[in-house]
Parts: sequence; C-alpha cells; structure tokens
Amino acid sequence: MNAPLPRRRFLAISAAAAGMALMPGVLRAAGTAPHVWRGAALGADAAIQLHHPDRGEADRLIRLCLEEVARLEKVFSLYRADSALARLNRDGELRDPPGDLVRLLEEAVAWGRRSEGAFDVTVQPLWQLYAGHFARPGADPAGPPATAVDAARRLVDYRALQVSAERISFARRGMAVTLNGIAQGYVTDRVAERLRAEGMTRVLVDLGEIRALDGHPDGRPWTVGLEDPLRGGPGATLAIDNRAVATSGGHGTRFDAAGRFTHLFDPANGRSATRWAAVTVAAPDATTADALSTALSVLAHDRAAGLLRGLPDIGARLTRPDGTILTLGSLVS
Repeated sequence: MNAPLPRRRFLAISAAAAGMALMPGVLRAAGTAPHVWRGAALGADAAIQLHHPDRGEADRLIRLCLEEVARLEKVFSLYRADSALARLNRDGELRDPPGDLVRLLEEAVAWGRRSEGAFDVTVQPLWQLYAGHFARPGADPAGPPATAVDAARRLVDYRALQVSAERISFARRGMAVTLNGIAQGYVTDRVAERLRAEGMTRVLVDLGEIRALDGHPDGRPWTVGLEDPLRGGPGATLAIDNRAVATSGGHGTRFDAAGRFTHLFDPANGRSATRWAAVTVAAPDATTADALSTALSVLAHDRAAGLLRGLPDIGARLTRPDGTILTLGSLVS
C-alpha cells in the first residue's frame, strides 16, 4: 500500500535497506518542494515525505526518523537474534524490558480484550507451524494435521501474556509473540510524532502503514492508493487529513502456492482467515488502524460492526473474496 507522490519536481532522498544510509538525490526543486525518502522498514517498503525550505534541515529530520526506525527494529524485529522480542520468545521472559515493548504489548493486550480475542499477538506458534510445514518437500497441500494445529492453538492466548515494567513473561512454555499486526503502525506513529515534536506539519509517513500529519501542502487532503487485493495493482483511493490508514490481507504472505494458507490466523480455530480478501481501516493513529485491520480480518460482519460501534472516528473498508465491498463507520475525517 503506497501513497502516490504529487506530480512535481522533487528532491529524492533514498536509503539503502541495510543500514538505511542516506544518499542525496539528483533532482532539486526550488522553494519548499517535497523531500522524499524511500527505503525499507520492518520488512516493508517505506517512504517519508515532508516539506521544508532548507534541504540540510530536511536531511537532518529524515535522519532522525531513520534513527528512530532503526532503534525500534532492535526492539520489535522477529528476525534479529538480539532484538528484545526475539529474546522474549527464546527465553520465555524478559527482565527490564524496553519501554516501547512494554507500551506496545500493553496496547496489544488491550486490543485483545476489545476484540474478544480476534486480535492476539501470541499467534506466533501458528505461524511457525504453518511455515515449517510448507517449507518441507512434499508437504501435504491440505496443511498441517489437525492435531498439530490444536497443539499450537493451545499456546495462543493474549491473556497468558504477563506484562509489567519490570518483566514480560509467558504463562505457558512454548508461547511466542509476533507484533506483525501492530508494530508497523506503532513505528509509524513514533516517527510521525517525532516530526511533529520538531515542528513539522503537512507530512506523510508510510512505514507499511500510513499516517498523515495535517493535509497536503496544496491545501487538499493527502491521497492514499489502496492495492486491489484480487487483481493486484492500483485499486481504490482514500483522502486523509491528520489521519492514518492500515490494510491487512492474506495476499500479503502466503505459505502455499495455491494461496489457501496465509499469515492471517483466526485465533479461535488456528486456521488462516479467509472471510475477507482485504480490510482497510482509517483511524486517528496508525497503531489503532493496524491492530483493527488485523482484528477485523477474522470477524464476521455483525461482530465487526459491533466492534466499530464503540470506536468513534474510525472506519473500515472490507473486501469479500468475490470483490464486493462493505463499508463500516467513517473512512474520511
């Protein structure tokens, strides 16, 4: 999900995915034309667009953002052996955890309660089960056996995640956490708030999820393009102003060639969620949008509508596998 850049001359600032080193672009614009960084963060394509009359100051602000992303990746990454999350999953507990991990896990547990378990960050054992199954030559295309799914599902329970400023631990041996359904939104928010603290307005941050600070410099809302989950390529667009957008869909990560098994799991049965082809949520912040798009992906229409009724200023666009669209709440600010 990428936000289209305005059709104007701009200063491009790109980054190497490894190390996120800044490299000056070759196009320059007069006045306060956009300054754009493109790279990768938390395993997703990423971009930051801001407007500033001073190129040197814009470079400094983008470096601050990238430093924040790198810092948080050391906390939340599943793929770095030295990350706080990896150590928690490996050891079953983490003493003196980083404040960001405590804060995000507390939010995750709160979303687990609000969604009655539809959002559950302890689904990592299911991911490990399905990834391991389909990585084996000649894997049964029907997926892991039911006994293995049931065993993994017994390790999934956000209520068995114990979080405090002094210690994070699991109540059951073998549990593990993935923050893939909320961390991109959280990092997006931290970067946006860092820029806001520096006095920046009219900023678009896309770190896998999108957040806009105020509207576009032209005086209009930002235009965010959504991917068509069924055919690929560009789909619908949303106009956002001081708002965030997140999309969840099984098409993002598939374990099998047929696409029957994806990374979006229903914690209630341990199977991949197939009710919706994609769910897009617009909310005041990216953490909320990210968590809700994940939770709604496993909920039937009535439960999804019930969850959103208690959440003002939030809207969702749910795409069924047949292409029909259901809209709940308010997608525009």
